[in-house]
Amino acid sequence: MAKFKKKKSQPTEGSDDSKKELSKEEISDIPEIESKVTPEAPSREPVMNEAERDEKDRKLNKLFWMRVALAIIAGTAATFIFEDIEGEERRWTSIGFMIIIFFGTIMVAKGMKMQLPRSDRKKIVTQGIGSYIFMYLFTWTLTYTLVNVGSISSGIPSPIS
Repeated sequence: MAKFKKKKSQPTEGSDDSKKELSKEEISDIPEIESKVTPEAPSREPVMNEAERDEKDRKLNKLFWMRVALAIIAGTAATFIFEDIEGEERRWTSIGFMIIIFFGTIMVAKGMKMQLPRSDRKKIVTQGIGSYIFMYLFTWTLTYTLVNVGSISSGIPSPIS
């Protein structure tokens, strides 16, 4: 890669190359560059003021915490509701229960009448979904372990006396 030295001296006064002025004819031959910003198509979305934005954020925050609380309650309830089911069926029944409860929260969210722009409509479904799933599974596993701590063998053989 070649290095170029920076020119330190001023251009000479008599040089025509550095200060050549263009005539009006030459200027008219040069096409104009569209430097003007073209106005974007008007948005179909209504402009949200600060109060509407705060109301939307408050409702989305309420939806998030409602889902977290329901995940904890449903995870604990799944331990006791599906106690009679054994093995693999218990797992899939509990996961089905989790999905049904989540669809219930979507119906509740639609009932909250959130005025969301078209770009944010999916937030009704996605708001807090990760926290909901992980809190449900964590609570379900924790409560199942605590309830059945004495009845499950550790798998480690006890020492022979």
